[in-house]
Amino acid sequence: MDNPPATRIFTDMTLDSDILIVGGGLNGPVLALACAQAGLRVTVIDAQPADRFSSADFDGRSYALALTSVRLLTGLGLWQGLAPQAQPMLDIKVTDGRAGEGPSPFFMHFDHAEIEEGPMGFMIEDRHLRPALIHAVQTHPQITCRFGETVVAQDTAAGHTTLTLGNQSQLKARLLVGCDGRGSGTAARAGLRRSGWDYGQTALVCAIGHEKPHNGVAHQFFMPPGPLAILPLPGNRCSIVWSESTATAAAINALPDAQYLDALRPRFGDFLGDITLQGRRFTYPLSLSMTQALIAPRLALVGDAAHGMHPIAGQGLNAGLRDIAALAQVIADATRRGEDIGAPDVLSRYQTWRRFDNAALALATDTFNRLFSNDNSLLRAARDIGMGLVAHLPPLRRGFIREAAGLNGDLPRLMKGQPL
Repeated sequence: MDNPPATRIFTDMTLDSDILIVGGGLNGPVLALACAQAGLRVTVIDAQPADRFSSADFDGRSYALALTSVRLLTGLGLWQGLAPQAQPMLDIKVTDGRAGEGPSPFFMHFDHAEIEEGPMGFMIEDRHLRPALIHAVQTHPQITCRFGETVVAQDTAAGHTTLTLGNQSQLKARLLVGCDGRGSGTAARAGLRRSGWDYGQTALVCAIGHEKPHNGVAHQFFMPPGPLAILPLPGNRCSIVWSESTATAAAINALPDAQYLDALRPRFGDFLGDITLQGRRFTYPLSLSMTQALIAPRLALVGDAAHGMHPIAGQGLNAGLRDIAALAQVIADATRRGEDIGAPDVLSRYQTWRRFDNAALALATDTFNRLFSNDNSLLRAARDIGMGLVAHLPPLRRGFIREAAGLNGDLPRLMKGQPL
């Protein structure tokens, strides 16, 4: 999409904001900053208090940001301050096998040097990313923050949408955006149903310290119960996303730390030396779900509020950030043209842009999980041959590398490193 010439921004001062965003986790603040960059007035509402993430202690949570997501954060003026705390992912190694037996001799190795753009992505800890986002929205003159406030109702009328908060105060804007996660109240109140299925798997998430350097290499080890992702963090530390059947995961998570590590070691191996736990442990049930639409009258959904998928390849957050970059561009372009940003034809541009990409990514992660999370001997042979072929076909291998970096498809301007 070409960048249209800038025109005067039309702002209705009788409304509280141009855009109301429900959800102040990660996606909500990023969208608020992007829309504010287009000159729009934005209000962010979240039920949790803003200072809930004020601790500088590492709690074990971190995120894999694709290269294009880093470009988005750079365009919003955030990455410059985050870069010193980030760990580049230089290589990705994909293998399969069984716990305690080591990986198959067939594997895929993706080296960032095969593309010109640089590292495929970066790991950033939650304790750095989230506070930076909260501070940015709280100090931006175009953004109003309503943390610790609950939305109890929403209503759409001609020309605006209205939110009613728990204290019965009301906020009005031309557009409402739901960034409130898989259990989105915004989507439910708009009558947008969700469909999908449960995988019968739970992700065990933690961080570990280890003796040997990881050299910026990320590992994805597929085992019959589910994949194990080993993602490099600054220093001799890695983030672990470890999928098991729901019953097994519950039993492992109930163990004391020492026994938890004993369960991890045969799956992890000894290639990084001895391991220790760093921070807290978390569990997340795994499922796939999609809303029937990304839009409703004067409403749009982004991120997990619109789609939830398996964490294979760590694309959940990156898919949400691509939603944000696309919606912000649609809104910015409509504003420059003097259009109503909440009009059906404007919002349909966003849905048309993002719906197929999200469905394709959800299907890809679902297929990979079903193909690799089993012990069928025929499937094992087929996927080992497939990995061997990819490893020996440079054009195909570079295609996977570009996909991991988020470089494929119709990218929004912010994800190309261009101004909004």
